[in-house]
Amino acid sequence: MNSVLSLIGVELSPVSYREKLVSTLGGMLAIGLLAWISRHAVDGDGAVFIVASMGASAVLLFAVPHGQLSQPWPVLAGHGLSATIGVLCARHLGTGWLAAGCAVGFSIGVMHQFKCIHPPGGATAMTAVMGGDAVRELGLQFVWWPVLANALVILGFAVVFNWPFAWRRYPSALSKGRRPPKPHPFGRENTHEDIVRALRELDSFVDVTEADLMTLARTIAREREARLVKESREKARGPHTPPSAPH
Repeated sequence: MNSVLSLIGVELSPVSYREKLVSTLGGMLAIGLLAWISRHAVDGDGAVFIVASMGASAVLLFAVPHGQLSQPWPVLAGHGLSATIGVLCARHLGTGWLAAGCAVGFSIGVMHQFKCIHPPGGATAMTAVMGGDAVRELGLQFVWWPVLANALVILGFAVVFNWPFAWRRYPSALSKGRRPPKPHPFGRENTHEDIVRALRELDSFVDVTEADLMTLARTIAREREARLVKESREKARGPHTPPSAPH
């Protein structure tokens, strides 16, 4: 069963019901606000597509507020650059399969290059190509209004909404619930260079910030040392001998 769960990507996620409820409420309120704004940006189906794109961002901002893909730079640059690429592809390649494929593909490459990978950006790029006449008539204005305007609104809302919850304040640098553990007493500490080398060896994008990677590495090392020390003490103590019966 474990191998099947691993194959289909079911990961360990010990998230409390409180956290799930907060995420649900945040996404609900954010998209309600964005839906109202989008209705004033374009008419008809275009508004629906824009909300869908930002709805994907809401999942990241409110369900994974400390993920690397959820931080302000990926949100703003990911949507902005992808929208620009989508508009240019629609202008020069039309609105068919070639334009849609190029818009999404080039957006992925550019987001990689500028360190702003944000998956909903791909939907934004495709919206610029296939969003209908109302979107195409906006041209490059589509980048500023409604895309970046919506992105700024959802970012601002994420900051305000998450602020009362110290453990999940947004962006992740503001969180007070993630104090780094004490330095590991055994061996050399992990450094920025260690993290970079490990990521280069993996050669795949990891949706975890460097600070969280460092914290995880230190915590795992401390837990392992504590377990080894405990096992060593138990072995040194020898088998448990029951107390002698009273005379």
